[in-house]
Amino acid sequence: MASASASLFKSSIVLDKSEWVKGQTLRQSSVAAVRCNPAAPSSLTIRAGSYANELVKTAKTIASPGRGILAMDESNATCGKSLASIGLENTEVNRPAWRTLLVTVPSLGEYISGAILFEETLYQSTTDGRKIVDVLIEVWCPLLVPMMRWCQGLDGLASRSAAYYQQDAHFAKWRTVLSIPNGPSALAVKEAAWGLARYAAISQDNGLVPIVEPEILLDGEHSIDRTFEVAQKVWAEVFFYLAENNVQFEGILLKPSMVTPGAESKDKVSSATVADYILKLLHRRIPPAVPGIMFLSGGQSEVEATLNLNAMNQSPNPWHVSFSYARALQNTALKTWGGRIENVQAAQEALLFRAKSNSLAQLGKYTGEGESEEAKKELFVKGYSY
Repeated sequence: MASASASLFKSSIVLDKSEWVKGQTLRQSSVAAVRCNPAAPSSLTIRAGSYANELVKTAKTIASPGRGILAMDESNATCGKSLASIGLENTEVNRPAWRTLLVTVPSLGEYISGAILFEETLYQSTTDGRKIVDVLIEVWCPLLVPMMRWCQGLDGLASRSAAYYQQDAHFAKWRTVLSIPNGPSALAVKEAAWGLARYAAISQDNGLVPIVEPEILLDGEHSIDRTFEVAQKVWAEVFFYLAENNVQFEGILLKPSMVTPGAESKDKVSSATVADYILKLLHRRIPPAVPGIMFLSGGQSEVEATLNLNAMNQSPNPWHVSFSYARALQNTALKTWGGRIENVQAAQEALLFRAKSNSLAQLGKYTGEGESEEAKKELFVKGYSY
């Protein structure tokens, strides 16, 4: 394994503050909650050191045509809620049974280029005794693993990242949540952006491609214009601080929420409208050097998330615009399984169908043919957490 290096190399990517953040006064903030005092790195160098080429190669592999990410990183508590919805207890028998079903779907690697895991899953075995990591490497490579939540801070992140890399993880994910009703405040946006940037820098230093996830929750009655306004500020701040921390843009992936009205809004918009807002925002805020934009579904129905993705891919753009879905890939499969061994094959076929549908959407070729009523059900849960 290559050792982490503190060496830096020059890049032509220089982010001008005014280009990304209009009319805002920025300062380098310190995150008091984690006692992190930011340094002032040069804007002419980027980090990643000896891992630079590996990071770029891995990010491009994930962002390959017709493929996206299976997010199976629910915490044990949240996994328990999913199991409870089909009448199963949250046990060390049932969790691996569900995860085994997910990772052993034949041919899933044709549509899925990586899987995001909860930390427990990284060290867990399938029901037949094989390491889940080994199964994933056989079918999908590279492998992903999420980082700890914001409340656990950045302390110890470097050592955890190094340990994950040794476990054959090649990616990391950090999710920061912002809410629109009564916010978010300017301070909340800056703190969220700074935390994501520090995580990204630490991940790259240890050989992991960081998935940067600034999620703007669907909760609320706000309009799509309000979502767009907030997302502009959030994405601008995130990329400003990524540049301040000398993060290699070619070695990251962005996992944002889609620009839609609030889930409780009476305004309903078409997939074409959602795509128009998102593509406008991407062109205004995201450097073309970023190889992949892997959208989260955020409580949309399986069909709605696929339709929106398909609408985004009706014309060429500089990025690989794809998916990193959890519920919007797994819901029908979970309900089909119902915890019964005899239903495993049917559940896996449901997951494969969903993955193929999103693969077609990534290519702009999804038609909606063959969709079930279950796939059309809204999955929004107010205040949802992992």
